[in-house]
Amino acid sequence: MRHRALPFFAALLLALAASMTASAENLIVSVSNHRITVTPNYSGEELVLFGSIERDSKSKPPGTAYDIVVTVSGPRADMVTRRKERKLGIWINVDSREFIQVPAYLGIFANRPIDNIASPDVQRRQQIGMASFPLPQRMGPDVANTVASDPFRTAFVRLRTDHGLYREQTNAVTFLTPTLFRTGIPLPAEVPTGTYTVDIKLFADGAVLAKTETAFEIVKVGFEQFVANSARYHGLLYGLATAMMAIMTGWLASVVFRRD
Repeated sequence: MRHRALPFFAALLLALAASMTASAENLIVSVSNHRITVTPNYSGEELVLFGSIERDSKSKPPGTAYDIVVTVSGPRADMVTRRKERKLGIWINVDSREFIQVPAYLGIFANRPIDNIASPDVQRRQQIGMASFPLPQRMGPDVANTVASDPFRTAFVRLRTDHGLYREQTNAVTFLTPTLFRTGIPLPAEVPTGTYTVDIKLFADGAVLAKTETAFEIVKVGFEQFVANSARYHGLLYGLATAMMAIMTGWLASVVFRRD
């Protein structure tokens, strides 16, 4: 029994040593604002994320070059991408693909190109970079992720990018000192409300040394919040009020602009 237990304890010691080495660096991060309020004149905003790399006696030498990849993902929802074709002189939908619980906002920020930070295998395992971020699709009865070159995935990412809701910037993280970094997180006017997760990974020589997370929230306030809550929680009354407003607006216009 003793001889059988030796390999187990040896493997356990190796695992503990690996975990201690991996935790030699720690990340401390914070965003400039954890709660963003959307008002009627909201036209977008840019958050600032600051971070610091804490070293200990087991860290790599001071001259080690670090890399940072920040992934910001917003509220998740089901979305549909449709493919159109021109038939008989008109454009019609001929095919579609449903994306299941994908982020409405996805921002990837790094200090240099992702391919220079980690190998393709590490990118897939750590889900860094637009090409490696999972965007599962419904294909028949199954839900699965697809390759980056899939035409529906490519079109979906392109459309979200055109609206500023998906972006990958490989020169957005700036090292102020060898261990202090910052990056901006642009949030366009079309950004949806909800909770956003910020995932930060620290790399060196193509390997992950540390990771941490933070979050922020985007909420509506004032009259917009009242309208949003009415539409969500009192759908029937909201619909009736909207219909009455449309009728009253039409009647008022007919009175003002009628010709006697």
